[in-house]
Amino acid sequence: MSNDEQQVQKDIVQTFGDALQMQTSAALFRERLAEYINALIVSDFEKLVNLLYRLDVSEKKLRTLLTSAANAGVLIADLIVERQLQKLQSRRQFNKPAEDIAEAEKW
Repeated sequence: MSNDEQQVQKDIVQTFGDALQMQTSAALFRERLAEYINALIVSDFEKLVNLLYRLDVSEKKLRTLLTSAANAGVLIADLIVERQLQKLQSRRQFNKPAEDIAEAEKW
């Protein structure tokens, strides 16, 4: 498993709390995440909506994907992982080391 996959798992587990645990593979983690999401759909939909909001998952994209007849838990899990990967790439892009900045431009 790559470092990115481990970091994504860590970020998602941190957001979801004790409900999820890190897994040895990305596929297994996705499966466990989908199972938990399906359980939330049935038992605590409001909590799921709050988690999706905290994770900044696109509501428009979610609504579009959920119109298909596929497993909602899997679709939502994929969107969550995709969004976390986007955040990770964004952090890398905008957190460049200070040595790349000219001395005159440093505070």
